Amino acid sequence: MDELTAHYNKFNEDKRLMRRHGQVEYITSMKYIHKYLEILQGENAKDTTLQILDIGAGTGRYAVELAKEGYDVTALEYVRYNLGRLKQNADRAEKECCAVGKKFFLQAYQGDARKLKRFADASFDLTLLFGPMYHLYSFEDKLQALTEAKRVTRPGGYILVAYLMNEYGVLTYGFKEGHALECMADGRLDEDYHCHSKEEDLYDYVRLEDMEALRHAAGLEHVQTISADGPADYMRRELNAMSEEMFAKFIEYHLSTCERPELLGAGAHTVDILRCKKSHLG
Repeated sequence: MDELTAHYNKFNEDKRLMRRHGQVEYITSMKYIHKYLEILQGENAKDTTLQILDIGAGTGRYAVELAKEGYDVTALEYVRYNLGRLKQNADRAEKECCAVGKKFFLQAYQGDARKLKRFADASFDLTLLFGPMYHLYSFEDKLQALTEAKRVTRPGGYILVAYLMNEYGVLTYGFKEGHALECMADGRLDEDYHCHSKEEDLYDYVRLEDMEALRHAAGLEHVQTISADGPADYMRRELNAMSEEMFAKFIEYHLSTCERPELLGAGAHTVDILRCKKSHLG
């Protein structure tokens, strides 16, 4: 994964979800994170603080915000540079929370999504797997990451898994940027226009049936699938040119359509929402 480390040492992950197309992804993902946290809170004693694991936490955009909301958050990040930025962001947020008497709890570690040995079985109520599937290239590696997420999530808990979508990769890198012919020649794109990435490509892309095969192999219950950003990544220029009022309407439109089955898989990012069966341990 040296290519991955080199990439994120140069890529400004801090700013990605701040840009308008990234805000769509962030706002949508947070809506569904809160939806399932509320369900879990309703099932637990009111005085119990929910435990969240953010695997592939990047610079902490989700982890830090959830910790600010009072959840006990553990973050795991593979890239040491990102981890350093995460800890800086967490330290700043902790000081802000302490200044107003609010609880803030976030632990951050360096580690690989496929190897979660530092965490005991059934340790977390909700697990986010928002980055690793972008950078794992074989079915076996993806399944290992998903199986580990399942192991550390308590029975009845939720796992939210983000994927990059095949058609987004084909349309943008393949046709918009003009690489389709070379990708077909070297086997990265087959005659059915299914992507087959290599590690040096940095990103891997899936279709809905690939996601279904993974969750079935992992023995996880499918709750729902959402399009995290819909057409936002294709519309960066248009979103940036919108007034605040128009952009708010776009967010409203996207949130009203992100569960529609005909739109799933068409955007850049899709989130699979899964539940650990209550008898999965043992």
